[in-house]
Amino acid sequence: MGKLLVKKPKYWIISTLPALIIVIDQWTKFIITDRFRLGETIQVIGGLFNITYVRNPGAAFGLLAQAHPSFRVPFFLVIPVIALAVITMVFRKLPDRSLAISSALSLVVGGAIGNLIDRLRYGYVVDFLDFHWNFQAHFPAFNVADSAICVGVGILVLDILRQPEPASKKKKSSSNASTLA
Repeated sequence: MGKLLVKKPKYWIISTLPALIIVIDQWTKFIITDRFRLGETIQVIGGLFNITYVRNPGAAFGLLAQAHPSFRVPFFLVIPVIALAVITMVFRKLPDRSLAISSALSLVVGGAIGNLIDRLRYGYVVDFLDFHWNFQAHFPAFNVADSAICVGVGILVLDILRQPEPASKKKKSSSNASTLA
């Protein structure tokens, strides 16, 4: 396995980055649940950022938090497992030196597992990063796992957007342009 990690950096990334995300995520959530009462807030940057202990039974940004538990609980336990299986299949097909995509998928894996651990332990996800603009505009609270997922998905989107247009589409559009002229 050691030689595989050296020869194929994507395996080094997938074996270390999710573990790092999970450790940081669970450690920060432990600090919050250990030192804060539910709903307690500490101002970090006035008018912009607080640390607030929130329990989120829903998905990112509280989506489906109001759904009936008979739907919500199994949904949020099954979907991460399916997502991890799909990511594993995609990851195996990646070129060995595809470091950006390996990192992006690893961030999503670490974040998904971090939040899955909360759901299995508590039945909800611990959120605490609370951004707002003078309490007028309020972004839903989130955590380290959510951040890792968002950054990973952002990298994937940027990678898709920077992909060159396939040659087949270029030929079709240039032939359409010449027939219009």
